[in-house]
Amino acid sequence: MNFVIVDVETTGGSPKNSKITELAMYKFNGKKIIDEYSTLINPEMEIPEFIVRLTGITNDHVKNAPKFYEIAKDIIEFFEDCVFVAHNVSFDYGMFRSEFKTLGYDFRKPHLCTVVASRAIIPGHESYSLGKLSRAIGIDIENRHRAGGDALATTKLFDILFKKDQSTLIDHIKEELNPKSVHPNLDINTIDSLPNKIGVYRFYNEFNQIIYIGKSIHIKNRVEQHLRNNKSVKGSRMIEEICRIDYELTGSDLIAMLLESELIKKHQPKFNRKLRKSRFPYGLYDHPNKNGYIELSIGRIDKEETMPILHFSSKKEGTEHLRGVVERHTLCQKLCHLYDSKSSCFQYEIKSCNGACIEKESAESYNERVESYIESLRYDGRTFMILEKGRERNEKSIVLIKDGIYQGYGFAPYQFYTKHITQLDEFVDKKKQDRDVSSIINLYLRKNKRHKIVEFNNEI
Repeated sequence: MNFVIVDVETTGGSPKNSKITELAMYKFNGKKIIDEYSTLINPEMEIPEFIVRLTGITNDHVKNAPKFYEIAKDIIEFFEDCVFVAHNVSFDYGMFRSEFKTLGYDFRKPHLCTVVASRAIIPGHESYSLGKLSRAIGIDIENRHRAGGDALATTKLFDILFKKDQSTLIDHIKEELNPKSVHPNLDINTIDSLPNKIGVYRFYNEFNQIIYIGKSIHIKNRVEQHLRNNKSVKGSRMIEEICRIDYELTGSDLIAMLLESELIKKHQPKFNRKLRKSRFPYGLYDHPNKNGYIELSIGRIDKEETMPILHFSSKKEGTEHLRGVVERHTLCQKLCHLYDSKSSCFQYEIKSCNGACIEKESAESYNERVESYIESLRYDGRTFMILEKGRERNEKSIVLIKDGIYQGYGFAPYQFYTKHITQLDEFVDKKKQDRDVSSIINLYLRKNKRHKIVEFNNEI
């Protein structure tokens, strides 16, 4: 198996409205580079000034360079029986597909992303951008932001990955979607135009009925996964029925989860059965025992009469969270139903529990830590908004909580700032709170640290 490692420089950041100005390709056979090809390309359009500053490629440089159609045959021959490889492959591969599409040719190749493969094979790096990752693992890049330099650096990275774990690397090769494997009414070209951004996507059948709703931080990648998932009966049946796909960008992963939950409840898609009732069937409960100690436990929501403090998608997730709580707050495993014993818990034996399990620590002292933990989870009565990135650079997203109750979400100009909640009315779409909404927001606030919280004075 041979691989062609590619890098392109372009007139912009999107295959939809950009053209290639330079490309470099290195053919690699798993041991060494066996062929290479590089050239400037006349994009037949002006190169924006900021691109000139980034790459150093000017309009004069490409004025006498070949146009893409003049080298298209050479590229096709160079790629014969090869896998397309690039760092952030969706961009480079998308540019190739777009250029060939203007020539009436459907360029399709199995492809592999060295960003994704690197995360799997050499995990733990702070960044997987080509520049930062190369510095971290000792790869020198000459002529950064030029196709030849970046493609050669990617080839060196690919060589490292190949030698370290060839099997895992090969597993990351994506076969291009076969038009014959999907519904005849589904236009494969619509998949190419999907964005790899955060949002919600919907699948429709031939009767224009919504059959599935999902969310992802990379919509295009997630949709492609669905269309390749023919290993399960449900996956195969869904692929056979998908005739149309649309999406809605949210910018914020939190808003994507809220919108997904709202739409699933509204439309009840046939392939979302597991999420119709609740995506959080387990809860964390607190209840005093006969000796006055507050016990914490994970239980099924449909078996309990009281509302849980937190919701979880599985018992395992809830139990893991509770173990962390026990450790951070020096609680008792036995009183949290994590250790079954008629005497003391194991943590007491290793001096990590203060002895509430055998009443050596007073209920008052123990409960103070439990209540402190519970209080840290609640936003009851508080009024605040959660700020994150918007759908575009010039806006930000807002999720609003008023008096402890979810109000809705929306988008505001990036420079917008207010201390008065009434000024948010024009930006926030009103929504209803339900059990899943509370769980989604609580879970997000616990796990995600990239958001910003702005508190409001409830008296305003």
